Parts: sequence; C-alpha cells; structure tokens
Amino acid sequence: MQTVTEATVFALLYHRNNDFGMCLKSCIAFSVFVQFFIPKLWKDEVHRCGWSSVYFPVYTGAMSVSTEASSGPDRAPHGTRMRGPALDYRDIAKSYGATIAVDRLNKRIEPGVFVALVGASGSGKSTLLKMTNRLIEPSAGRILIDDADITAQDAHQLRRAIGYVFQNIGLFPHMTIAQNIAIGPKLAGTERLSAAAIGELLALVDLPEDFATRMPDQLSGGQQQRVGVARALAGQPGLMLMDEPFGALDPVTRELLAHEYRRLHDAMGLTTIMVTHDMAEALLIADRIWVMAGGRIAADATPGELLAGGCGPEAEELVAVPRGQAEKLVEARHAALANRQAAS
Repeated sequence: MQTVTEATVFALLYHRNNDFGMCLKSCIAFSVFVQFFIPKLWKDEVHRCGWSSVYFPVYTGAMSVSTEASSGPDRAPHGTRMRGPALDYRDIAKSYGATIAVDRLNKRIEPGVFVALVGASGSGKSTLLKMTNRLIEPSAGRILIDDADITAQDAHQLRRAIGYVFQNIGLFPHMTIAQNIAIGPKLAGTERLSAAAIGELLALVDLPEDFATRMPDQLSGGQQQRVGVARALAGQPGLMLMDEPFGALDPVTRELLAHEYRRLHDAMGLTTIMVTHDMAEALLIADRIWVMAGGRIAADATPGELLAGGCGPEAEELVAVPRGQAEKLVEARHAALANRQAAS
C-alpha cells in the first residue's frame, strides 16, 4: 500500500499547483484520513527529508479507481440492506483534569435505530460520538458494538468499519469524485472499488454517475456533502456516526439531505448516531433523541414524547425553540393575510 506523509502531500501539492489554498485544503483532508486509515506514518522520512520530500518519490500521483470487480467473492452490492449493530455504553466517562465531559453514562442503542444527540455546546455530545470510534479514548467504562468491546481491535481497524460524516466534508480538491469516494478502501489496503461500485454509491446519494470524473470544486456544497456520505458508505458500514453533517448547508439543501439520509438509513438497515444543534432536524428524522447536559443524558425520548412535554427542563428548553419559531411564523402569516385583505 502506498503511504504518504502530511509533509510530502503538502510540499508536493504546493509544488505542482502553486496554490496555497488548495494545498491547505488537501492537507486538512489528508490529516482527517490519517486518523482513520493510516496506523503509522513514515515519521523517519519526514524527519530525514523535511520539505525536500517534494523530490522524494513516495507519492506517485492521484490514486486510481480500478475497472476490475471489487475484491471479495461474498461482497454485497453497495446499498444492500444490512443489519446495523447494537451499541452499549457501560459506565462510560471522559474527563480532562477536573472537567468532566461525559459522566458515567449507561445506555443502549438497539440495531437499526437512529439516535440524535442534542444539547448546548459543551454538553458532551461530540465527545460521546468520538469515543464511539476511539477518536477520543474514554477515561473509564466500556463501549460494546454487538457485544464486542471496541478496545479489542486496533483503533484504525475499528474506524475503517464505521462510517463517519462530518460538517467540513474534507474532500481532496486535487482528486476526482471517484477517487475521493474510493480513498478509504484504498488506504485501508482492502480493495480497489470498481467503476460500477462508484456508480452504485453515487446513485445511493442521488448523484449522476458522470459526476465520478468531476473535481470537488465543480460541485455545490450540497453535492459535496452527498459525496461525503457516499465515501462513508464505501466500506459498507453497519454503523454511521455523523457530526453536524448538514450544518454548513443552506436551509433548503439541509432539510433535503437530512430526509434523504434518513431514507438511506432505513433502506440499508443502518444504526446511526448524529450530533446536531438543530432541534427541529432531530425531531423530524430521529427515532430517539438524547438530550445531553453536563456530560449526562438528561432525557432519552422519542420525538413525539419530547413534543408532548414532561421530559425535563433541559428538553423543554430545546423543544421550545422550534415550537416558538413555528408559532411566530403562523402569527406572521396571519398578520400578512389580514393586511392583504385590508388593502384590497
């Protein structure tokens, strides 16, 4: 498997493109994938070559997408319904000195359930999400995926088996859409995605097959986020983790993609955990909502139960926001209609 260092990618892209912006974007995107797919960087080469690694032939060009069938005789087509795993958080905790981020949490997520994590900034929701794939290591407790302790395998292997979608997308600007989608399996050294598999993944996120040859800057923000979802699905995970995946999009695109992802979740039988600051989004697409406050789950309820009330003050405060906005919109509409009638 070809491996590159961040220094090599940075220097090489700057050398080839003389474009600092693209260079920086590539470095950010690569650093994300380092966490997931490359268990050991060639640190000796970085130290030995420094920035002169632009002349060091480690990186040999953009990765290719194979025209051969994907490896593995038992591999199902992308989009095939699968069984998402169950998750168990057992006395899980995370602290930073005297600051408690997650406080002795005990919860279970059943297979195929869509859970939204909501709460104020600093409530612990992103920390809990990132402990699930060991981007953050717990201070105490255990996390089980289908009764298997996540510490029983290498952290990088764990992450390769879990889909992860985040707000800033992280597409490589110098690679085609097909190459971006295929990068996970490529860096993991497990397979080379076929052109047909890339087409299947694009179809899953409602993008045309001919987008495979386009570059990221030729796509809108919403289309790029669809590619991010397709990339997360490339390894055929049963578990998807989503950290504010639609937060940077305009409201119309955000709502459309949220509902389209919910359709994929149901069609593929996934287990999904999504962090969001948009309570309306959580109420509309999740099966259960965990309201976090002070590192604990203050409420665990269905959207209907939260809307009905009685789930605690933290939940009431969050639900009051979209409810109040809806009431104000109705009042504004009635006022506008009254003014129109009065003017006619």
